[in-house]
Amino acid sequence: MSALMQTYARLPVTFSHGEGVYLYDTEGRRYMDAISGIAVNGLGHAHPAVTAAIRAQADKLVHSSNLYRIEAQEQLGTALTQAAGMDNCFFGNSGAEANEAAIKLARLYGHHRGVKKPAIVVLEGAFHGRTLATLSATGNRKIQAGFEPLVSGFVRAPRNDIEALRQIAANNPDVVAFLAEPIQGESGVQPLEREYLQAVREICSQHEWLLMLDEVQTGNGRTGTYFAYQGLDLVPDVVTTAKGLGNGVPIGACLARGAAAQVFGAGHHGSTFGGNPLACAAGLAVINTITQDRLCDNATAMGQLIADTLRSECAGISHVSDIRGRGLMLGVELGRDCGELAQRALEAGLLINVAGGNTVRLLPPLVINESEARDLAGGVAELIRNFD
Repeated sequence: MSALMQTYARLPVTFSHGEGVYLYDTEGRRYMDAISGIAVNGLGHAHPAVTAAIRAQADKLVHSSNLYRIEAQEQLGTALTQAAGMDNCFFGNSGAEANEAAIKLARLYGHHRGVKKPAIVVLEGAFHGRTLATLSATGNRKIQAGFEPLVSGFVRAPRNDIEALRQIAANNPDVVAFLAEPIQGESGVQPLEREYLQAVREICSQHEWLLMLDEVQTGNGRTGTYFAYQGLDLVPDVVTTAKGLGNGVPIGACLARGAAAQVFGAGHHGSTFGGNPLACAAGLAVINTITQDRLCDNATAMGQLIADTLRSECAGISHVSDIRGRGLMLGVELGRDCGELAQRALEAGLLINVAGGNTVRLLPPLVINESEARDLAGGVAELIRNFD
């Protein structure tokens, strides 16, 4: 009997090491990693820059507490806010923690404006985490079931429906913020329309709401720009990120600008481990590598190659409903549930993920090259072709 709580339906494989876009199991078999630890290993496995940064920092100092200044944290904060066009940031350990910080920030912002019960608009199909507040903000009743009572203060809206949002703005004076993922990952790689988000920006500005974007999955080069909003001609007031920021070392961040950047003061929020020297050294190596190696450009080019190849090879397959996404965040929607494809892919030496029940989600490392991209697309197309 396992000593672990059975909170995961794990596939029957254990990995011993990795290199680049590949993982190797304890039997020595190689797998192409097309999920990157769910958008975490953007630089692939055992990237030399990240490995060197972790080793060098571990030799000096792993943890010292946020009771004191942390040099690596200040360096990463500067690099990250510059990359994001934000003013300041708070570091935690995960995407859920980053979103918790954003939710707390929005509520405090509302109280500062005299709103006694501040509310945040969130979208159907969203996923923001599994803490009680982020679970409540998530638009998935299946994963909420059994954890009631949920946290109040969230107003649900359909995605890409700007008229519904205008109605909320007209009828709910307690709303102080709007929170959404630019591309909903867990519901099946569902992009929010550019025009919709631009209209949301206008509504937020008009009503003095905070526009908060959850870029936990879409950030750090994943969609072809450092943050997805940078390819959508808009700027949020708050942005959260995690996953790819540490390339496997746990770290999350909540960034803010303008009025939102002035909300938190001493004692309003905190984290024991958040932004410790080790995690920040890894994060700084990640940002520098993404920038220096032009990995956003590579994500755009390789994502287009994979999508084009999939469209070509899947043409005429009746059960393929749609192929969508941006950069190296792609989804192949099928006409029925396809959860079993993850096991089939594993047997074929390919690691994929199924999101929303019927969508093959692909999140390969940003370092993937043209040959590997073609192999990936060909392998996925073959899986789908034989799925009957």
